[in-house]
Amino acid sequence: MALRLVKVGLKARDDVALGRFWAGALGWRARGEGAGVTCLAPQGFDRAGTAALGVDLVRVPEPEAVAYRAHLDLASDSPEHQEELVARLTALGAERVDIGQGEVPWTVMADPDTSDYQF
Repeated sequence: MALRLVKVGLKARDDVALGRFWAGALGWRARGEGAGVTCLAPQGFDRAGTAALGVDLVRVPEPEAVAYRAHLDLASDSPEHQEELVARLTALGAERVDIGQGEVPWTVMADPDTSDYQF
């Protein structure tokens, strides 16, 4: 039997607010999984029966002293589609950030939970 990755866990200062952001950004559903844990999954996600990947946001009591070492890469279909996505993510609370990426064809953004980090 092959090993499959089915969930990614990310730390969050506010799992509920960050869950709302990512659910809106990805068009997924968010549900509470107990105190301090919000689960995100695509519509129809079945942990045992699909190749889809879910995300768990786990609340941490205090912010990290350094930026988290995980990030998500999102793909767009065209430059116009990328502009639409950046506008939608900005409306949901994300911010453009400069992490030293230079001139690249993608946009680097911080979600609302990490937007006050010094990148």
